[in-house]
Amino acid sequence: MNEFKFGFSLPDPDDRDKNENPDQAGQQPNPFDAFGQLGQMLSQLGQMMSQASTSSGPVNYDLAKQIAVQKLGARPGFAADSGKAVTDAVHLAEMWLDPVTTLPAGAATTRAWTARDWVDATLPTWRRLCDPVAQRMSGAWVEALPAEAKQQAGPLLAVVGQMGGMAFGSQLGQALAQLAAEVQTSSDIGLPLGPEGTAALLPENIEAFTKGLERPSSEVMVFLAAREAAHQRLFAHVPWLRQRMLASVEEFAGGIKVDTSALEQLAGQFDPMNPESIERAMQSGVLEPQTTPEQKAALARLETLLALVEGWVDVVVGDAVGDRLPGADALRETLRRRRASGGPAEQTFATLVGLELRPRRLRAAAALWRLVTDQHGMEVRDGLWAHPDLLPTADDLDDPMEFADRLGHADVDPIAELRKTEGTEE
Repeated sequence: MNEFKFGFSLPDPDDRDKNENPDQAGQQPNPFDAFGQLGQMLSQLGQMMSQASTSSGPVNYDLAKQIAVQKLGARPGFAADSGKAVTDAVHLAEMWLDPVTTLPAGAATTRAWTARDWVDATLPTWRRLCDPVAQRMSGAWVEALPAEAKQQAGPLLAVVGQMGGMAFGSQLGQALAQLAAEVQTSSDIGLPLGPEGTAALLPENIEAFTKGLERPSSEVMVFLAAREAAHQRLFAHVPWLRQRMLASVEEFAGGIKVDTSALEQLAGQFDPMNPESIERAMQSGVLEPQTTPEQKAALARLETLLALVEGWVDVVVGDAVGDRLPGADALRETLRRRRASGGPAEQTFATLVGLELRPRRLRAAAALWRLVTDQHGMEVRDGLWAHPDLLPTADDLDDPMEFADRLGHADVDPIAELRKTEGTEE
């Protein structure tokens, strides 16, 4: 029997008795009607996908949201007074942060979120993070195919693209559910995921986090509120930061290259009538892109920037709450380890979009910011955020003393000179 790829085969003319069905008169299969089978298969797939979602694009976000909500299940939520507790904690944290940083408060709104609220509020940012990667991965396959293959497989490639969007959406939904059940604030993983100007805490997750700490819940709430408020100050008053972080992911996506020799291997791994087989093929690593030097450079820049953000927050929050919260040092160490080790959800995203959500060099960045603060003061430290070119580099994290000395021995103020230059250009 001749094998037809993607799980279908041509009817065997020598096996006519098995193919005939007395209950379906006049519907004998045509052994040469392979294209008819393909058309019927595509029609069935189209109906299935149109019923599943109206989502378009490289990732099925409708499916991602449905799966995330389903995985989260019926959660108890938080007490009615938790909203006020969050507002009071953020207000107190802002007052403590004012004397230890030159950046003013950045949050215009304070919110208490459930895990489902987190999914809803952060999905637009995940769309921006995932779309370039998914789009590039699907486009790379088509670009690499010979012209004749593109023409012959055109309809099927469109179907595979839609199924890939469903598989990508399925993995994204599962990872979103895991993260939504773990995060305590909107900025918990270092990226500006939530709406601009909104400080958000998740009381239900904070309560679960507090149970293993042997610290008063109010103390933990204020400490996490201080971290959230510090993140919001950076994101609000360093205008290039949000764009720079998200652009690093887009730069990574632009360099994706896929080994097209894996296409035949992929074809043998799934049945188009079985979406689960496609998801298994996607998860098998067959479609995993090859990492290029350009991608490595983009991810290194993002990793350094994440470490600098988290290190700055760690130092500023430590200065703000250190003398006020008895358990502040223990909480800082707990969160440092938590961020450094990562969890299953973070590993999922690392595989899915190649994005490391944890700053591997958090301790080095915190040590550098501490040194700059002690030697030059918070004005110089915070002034380094005025422009990305002023920030410490990965090499500076290796030798923070040299960076601090360089700041102290500069003949001119680099921040003032940069602002002067920008003013002249305008």
